[in-house]
Amino acid sequence: MTKTIGRDIPLSEITLRRYEKPSKEISERELVRRVCLSLGLLQPGDSRDVVTDVFYVMLNASKNKKMLTSDGIKDEVVKLRKKNNLPLKGIAESNVRRQLKRLRNLFLVEKLNNEYRITEWENISVIFDNKIEKYYLENIKNRIKEYINELK
Repeated sequence: MTKTIGRDIPLSEITLRRYEKPSKEISERELVRRVCLSLGLLQPGDSRDVVTDVFYVMLNASKNKKMLTSDGIKDEVVKLRKKNNLPLKGIAESNVRRQLKRLRNLFLVEKLNNEYRITEWENISVIFDNKIEKYYLENIKNRIKEYINELK
């Protein structure tokens, strides 16, 4: 009789990528895109980059401590994509909500009463340090160590 192993469904996962240092010549949107690429929210070469614009809109709203609904985010994404002469692909409200969920899963965005904001109005570098690096990544690293220690 063969023993069934537990399902190989991760409890959490993160993709991290390292790129060249940011230069002064790149736009703010491109910086946001590189952060999305670095955190695995966007795949290299992917033309469907609406997550970049959703995150960009959230960062700009955060400067004024402005909460946004998913409709409001969609409207701002449309304006941003038109301003940058980008195709209006991936801007369906359902996709915007899906991208917000992905940002929420990385603790970058939070939802309060059907409105969204950058988590606790905090600076993204602080969120990365406290939520992603010290909490999320640390838990994943510790679990990997548990598996490695079982190999001894």
